[in-house]
Amino acid sequence: MNILILGATGFIGSAVARKLADEGHQVTGLGRDIARASLKMPFVRWLKADLAGMTQGVSWQHVLDEQQVVVNCAGALQDGLSDDLSATQERAMLALYEAARDQRLLIIQISAETETADRDIPFLSTKRRADTALVASGVRHVILRPALVLGRNAHGGSALLRALAAFPMVIPLVYAESLVTTVALDDVASAVSAAIQDTLPAGSDVALGSDERLTLRELVLLHRSWLGLPAAPVISMPSAVARPVTWFADMAGRLGWRSPLRSTAMAVMSGGIENRRPQDHRPRLSSTAETLAAVPSGVQDLWFARLYLLKSPIIMILALFWLTSGLAPFLTFEAAQSHLAFLPDRLAGIMVVATCLADIMLGLAVLFRAWARRALIGMLFLTFVYLLAATFTEPVLWLDPLGPLVKVVPSILLTLAALAILDER
Repeated sequence: MNILILGATGFIGSAVARKLADEGHQVTGLGRDIARASLKMPFVRWLKADLAGMTQGVSWQHVLDEQQVVVNCAGALQDGLSDDLSATQERAMLALYEAARDQRLLIIQISAETETADRDIPFLSTKRRADTALVASGVRHVILRPALVLGRNAHGGSALLRALAAFPMVIPLVYAESLVTTVALDDVASAVSAAIQDTLPAGSDVALGSDERLTLRELVLLHRSWLGLPAAPVISMPSAVARPVTWFADMAGRLGWRSPLRSTAMAVMSGGIENRRPQDHRPRLSSTAETLAAVPSGVQDLWFARLYLLKSPIIMILALFWLTSGLAPFLTFEAAQSHLAFLPDRLAGIMVVATCLADIMLGLAVLFRAWARRALIGMLFLTFVYLLAATFTEPVLWLDPLGPLVKVVPSILLTLAALAILDER
């Protein structure tokens, strides 16, 4: 079959694409950034598109040509610089249903459990309205509602589980006793395959989650054991402790960073993640222990877990370092200008202002996810320029007791570390 996968570059979408391609289907993947995905999965035909801009039926006409199945794996946790929740999860889907109405298409919707205590948060309400519209559209469909998805790789909530499990000495947890249902990523992909093969009949609305009732505490400790780390006590923290963290995470979301610590994720976790729907037609699903045992961890998993929560502080420290280095010379302008004594006073002043503004621009740019890579590369380039210039003009600074040039070397390594862990998927 010809199958179109929306969000094919994502955590679930990429696994579904690989599964269906292995089964012999002709898979087309749609995503916003497909450069790396096309290298990793050359067996998929790739279309570059942003669902947020596909909110009219005509936007889908050329995309749906010759397709027999559409699998919607796209979604967003909450609004941010890179995400428009309403457009992606609701308006684009309504346009898809309109375009699909006159075609013999099967739409497989990867949704979520939307009938929870926090059912009115935008993440759940947009999904619920899209699901309701799909049922009412008359288009053949299957709705799958996976719980917390665990796979060989990690993203979002599953990445946070690993990071929490790797905490040294003690593990601080908010909502430690909340119940969490999990489902293996492979089981989600298999459920999509079953829907395509009509093993899951059209019209099915299936909750995907194991029959376990694990608390968040138990789930984190299972991941700690999987990482090969010794047991550690869990400290239950009051929910108030999470508020400043979620506030900063939400602010980061407005700059394009998709943290699993944002307020939407915390709201969902506060009520637990459980299956609340009838389990008709549900296939047999792996337990959490079986899912983890099927993919033994390696040292790369431990590195990832330990570095995951350090990513934000690294970016913040670099931003503050460059902003401070750009602003400080304005407070002691003559002293800064004296380092360029070989230049005429006017030109030296211009150079100080120019370099200060460059530092400030890089310090601000690295805070925006879309500009972060270019900002980090700019930091490296400018640092080497500063080091070379200082070495030629004032080599004695290398021997200064305060080490103004020697201290630049750790900042270079921190910038390289930020570049190394910048990718999110």
